[in-house]
Amino acid sequence: MASPGFEPETFSVECSAVTALVSTCSTFITYGSPDPFPGSQCCDAMVSLDLISDSIDNRRYICRCMMGVITTYNPNATAIATLPGFCGVSLGFTVDPNTDCNL
Repeated sequence: MASPGFEPETFSVECSAVTALVSTCSTFITYGSPDPFPGSQCCDAMVSLDLISDSIDNRRYICRCMMGVITTYNPNATAIATLPGFCGVSLGFTVDPNTDCNL
């Protein structure tokens, strides 16, 4: 029996979950250091984002959520954009305020 409110057939990513994952990198985003590294809590969060961006629809949704995070943390957008690279993951889109998430 599925948990209340959870329907496996219609799984979708919530922006709050994306924001929560990215917020594990808040020290780096805010101060520019220490650099995240594979195995760190921040990079584990980026790996989680990579895993849930397994479909085109999820990737587009995560992209839109990330654009919201960039807007929230502006002017630290550059730090957010570098997170996947530091962590060795590719989210399937460029983390940049000008990215078209519909591609």
